[in-house]
Amino acid sequence: MADDAPVLQAYGEVSPVRVGLGENARTRGVEMLNHVLAQTMALRDLYKKHHWQTSGENFYELHLLFDKHYTEQVDVTDALAERIQSLGGVAVAAGHDVIELSKIPRPPKGREGAVAQIERLLDAHEIVLEETRPLAREASELGDDGTNDLLVSQVIRTGEAQAWFIGEHLRKQIAK
Repeated sequence: MADDAPVLQAYGEVSPVRVGLGENARTRGVEMLNHVLAQTMALRDLYKKHHWQTSGENFYELHLLFDKHYTEQVDVTDALAERIQSLGGVAVAAGHDVIELSKIPRPPKGREGAVAQIERLLDAHEIVLEETRPLAREASELGDDGTNDLLVSQVIRTGEAQAWFIGEHLRKQIAK
């Protein structure tokens, strides 16, 4: 039975890897990245939920947009998880762990209207962006340029672009 299998590496611990960063910098980097990973996974899943459940006048346009953003968030989550592993850490990977670590509010199980979906996504993006910016600066201060670059070039830039796209769509919805 899988419950009897030995744990090879405990969550929160870093194994020695030769990447030119000390254990303290790697440990803090893994902690920061897992925090961002959990937020990003929650955002990713929110996009898929809305992709499946969108309806109404702009169904086709939103269905495609939400799926495009979902796919981009899949790439971001993969990059974050791989960076965690490359620093010698263990990436958070299960939904129940994401729920425990994420500050993004859980959406209702039911279908929401397009405006509510977009507002919920904008709120989630804002959480990710507000929490990632100081972590990117901290990574830089620790000398962890790889983590800083990942947070800025993929998490922040992707999030800002996606928030802009859906924000413009919201303005279009409200203008009607």
